[in-house]
Amino acid sequence: MEQKNTIPRSLYGLDAETIAEILSLPRAFYGKQIYQWLVKGVTAFDEMTNLPKAERLRLKEVMDSAISSTVETSETDESGATKMGIRLHDGKVVECVLLIDKRGRHTACLSSQVGCAMGCTFCRTGTMGLLRNLSTGEIIEQYIHLLAVSDQPITHIVYMGMGEPLANIAPVIQSIHYFHEKESFNISLRRITISTCGVVPGILKLAEQKLPVKLAVSLVSADNRLRSRIMPVNEKWDIMALKKALMVYQHVGGKRFTIEYCLLHGVNTNEFSAKKLATYVAGMNVVVNLIPWNPAEELPYETPTEEEIDAFCRELDHYRVNYTQRRSRGRGINGACGQLAVPINKGLDYELMIDDEDDE
Repeated sequence: MEQKNTIPRSLYGLDAETIAEILSLPRAFYGKQIYQWLVKGVTAFDEMTNLPKAERLRLKEVMDSAISSTVETSETDESGATKMGIRLHDGKVVECVLLIDKRGRHTACLSSQVGCAMGCTFCRTGTMGLLRNLSTGEIIEQYIHLLAVSDQPITHIVYMGMGEPLANIAPVIQSIHYFHEKESFNISLRRITISTCGVVPGILKLAEQKLPVKLAVSLVSADNRLRSRIMPVNEKWDIMALKKALMVYQHVGGKRFTIEYCLLHGVNTNEFSAKKLATYVAGMNVVVNLIPWNPAEELPYETPTEEEIDAFCRELDHYRVNYTQRRSRGRGINGACGQLAVPINKGLDYELMIDDEDDE
């Protein structure tokens, strides 16, 4: 007996040949036409007007829509940042954010998991726990939903939303290849950033694949004991194991990466913390991104004062640490770094961080 093709929930993440096969299309080139419509954000088969009418009707019976998710909520703040709650096929909700920087670049901040298992104590997403991983299609669909409200092409992607990207590495890498495809969105790999709390096997996997995306590592403290209290991941892969992996990554790729340093009032902003950080980054081609903590009422931290931040920066200047300070965008809609958490799930805030090096 001939086995019927299994119809997926989403066509995003699939190439034209696979689309033609799983939909049993009578002409192979219909698959390419559907692929091109998907890239334009058209997901209803009856709107794919270069397909024969009879085929459009058949496809609607086979698969109600080419996309598996819907926009649950959407809000925009004064900076132009738009945060969306995306309802998945099983009713769970993730968040993604469209960010616009002072140069006018449009960036999609995407989630890789529903919730997060890493439990970083300064991050609202960590309070959710991990509900499940996202599929390749579900990651790409967030970009499609954001594209629908953007007045310009979205040229940059950061995997800095809900979840730990390197704990769901296969779908993340597959989505990156999809975004990079010339026939798709043709986004340069150097305009894509993966953020991690320090999952060493994932960093080494990226090194093995020689995937030239940008890497951002959340450090928060270069003191082992303090980092373990703030970030439980440090109990499994401490700062020296992390540095060893980062040195391998840099040796293979030869590219600068970013250390994300979330500034916590009275916790990691003193002279000792600055000296430990300077010692840690020595010997690596790295820029430290200083991010003042974004408020979350249920978490036991405070945002440092401007005087506290200035004093910490002076210490870093003394030790000649290469650092930058970034303005938090999306804070007004709980869309800044560490703020993302969807109450409807029982759990986002985002920080725009783009390293300008090799942006092309």
